[in-house]
Amino acid sequence: MSLFTRLRGSRTEPDASAPTGRATPDAPPVPDPLAQPPVEGFAPRRRRRSVAADDEVVPRGVRLTAAWSWRLLVIAAALGVGIWVVARLQLVIVPIMVALLLSALIQPVAAATVRRGARPALAAALVMAGSVVVIGLLVWLIVRQFANGYSDLASQVDEGVAEIRDWLVTGPLSLSQDQIDSAIQGARDSIRNNRSTLTSGALTTATTVGHVLTGALLTLFATFFFIKDGPRIWAWVVRLFPSGTEQAVHGAGLRAWRTLIHYVRATIAVAAVDAVGIGLAAAVLGVPLALPLGVLVFLGAFVPIIGAFLTGLVAVLVALVAKGPVTALLLLAAVILVQQVEGHVLQPLLLGRAVKVHPLAVVFSIAAGVLLAGIVGALVAVPLVAVANTVASHLSGGQVTATPTAPAEESDAVGSPDDGAGGPTADPVRAPEPS
Repeated sequence: MSLFTRLRGSRTEPDASAPTGRATPDAPPVPDPLAQPPVEGFAPRRRRRSVAADDEVVPRGVRLTAAWSWRLLVIAAALGVGIWVVARLQLVIVPIMVALLLSALIQPVAAATVRRGARPALAAALVMAGSVVVIGLLVWLIVRQFANGYSDLASQVDEGVAEIRDWLVTGPLSLSQDQIDSAIQGARDSIRNNRSTLTSGALTTATTVGHVLTGALLTLFATFFFIKDGPRIWAWVVRLFPSGTEQAVHGAGLRAWRTLIHYVRATIAVAAVDAVGIGLAAAVLGVPLALPLGVLVFLGAFVPIIGAFLTGLVAVLVALVAKGPVTALLLLAAVILVQQVEGHVLQPLLLGRAVKVHPLAVVFSIAAGVLLAGIVGALVAVPLVAVANTVASHLSGGQVTATPTAPAEESDAVGSPDDGAGGPTADPVRAPEPS
C-alpha cells in the first residue's frame, strides 16, 4: 500500500472511539441536563398556536366581518339606549333643544345689547320680553283676521261645496248624485260610530295641551339662562371632559354653535320667502284667510323640504272649498313654483353652508324626529343632524384649535368671551364657576 492510499484511508475512516461532537444514527441521544423530568399524571403541555397562525386559518373576509359585526352591535346598542332615554325624558329634552334654537336666533341681539353697556341679565330679559311681545302681536293679528273672515269663509265654503258637487257630476268623473249623497252619509255614520274614540282622543288632546304648556314654560326658562349664562354653562360642560380633550371639545362646540346660528338665520329667510310667495298668491286669487295661511306656511317651512309644501296644501284645500277647483289648481301651481325656487335657489344658496347633509339624510332624520317627538321632533331633527355632522367632521379631522375661522361679517354671530351673553364662547379653563 502506498503512502497516498494510507493517507486517504486515514481521512475517510475516522476512529469510532474518538469523540466527534455529532450524534451518529446508531448512537443514543445525549440527555439534556437542564430538562425537567415529566410529572406523573400530567401530559406534556402543547405549544400554543400563534395569532398569525389563526389568521392564516380564518379567511380574511370572515375576520373583517366579525370585527365590523361586534362594533356595529355596540353602536346599535348605544343608539338604542340613547333613543330609550330620549323617549323617557322627552318632556325635558325637547324644550332644551327648542331653547337652543331660540337662543341661536336671538342671542346675537343680546350680545349687541351687552356690548352697549347692559348687564347680561338685563339684556336677556329685554330680548326675551321683546320676543314674547312680537309673538303675541302676531298671534293676535292672526286671530283677528280669522275672526273677521270666518263669516265670509263659511258662506264661500257652502258655495264651494255646491260647485264641487256640480263638478263631480258634470265633470270627467261623471258621478251620480246618489253616489255623492251615499259618500257623505257614510262619513256621517263613521263619525257617529266612532264617537267614543273621538272622546278618548279629546281627553288625550287635553293631556297633550298640558304637556305643551309645561314644555313652553321650560323652553322660556332654559332660553333665558342660555342667553344670560351661555359661556359659563359651556365652560362647565367642557370641564366634564378629560384634560387632554378640552381644546378639541371647545373648538367643536364653537363650530356647532356657529352652524346652528347659520341654520336658524337661513331657515327664517327661506320661510319668509315661502310665506310671502304663497300668501301673496292666495290673496291675489281671492282665497279667504290669506294672511293666516301665509303665517301657517312660515311656521311649516321650519321643517325643511316638506314643511312648506304640506302647509301650502292646506291653503290649496281652503281654496278648493271656498273658490272651487280652478282656483285651487292655480294656487297649487303657485305652491309648486315657490317650492322650485326654494329647492333650486334658496336652499343651496342659504342653507348649503349650514346644513352640509345629503337630502336623503334630511328626509330620514325628519321621519325619525316625527316618530320620536312628533312635530317638535321634525323641527329639531335637521339642525341636530347638521350640528352632529359639524362636530364629527371637526373631531375626525384632528383640528384642536379653539377658535374657528369665520368671515368678518359673522364676527357677532356668537358672543365674545367677555360679553356674557349666550353661546359656547368662554375659555373652558379660565371661565368662572357656574353659580
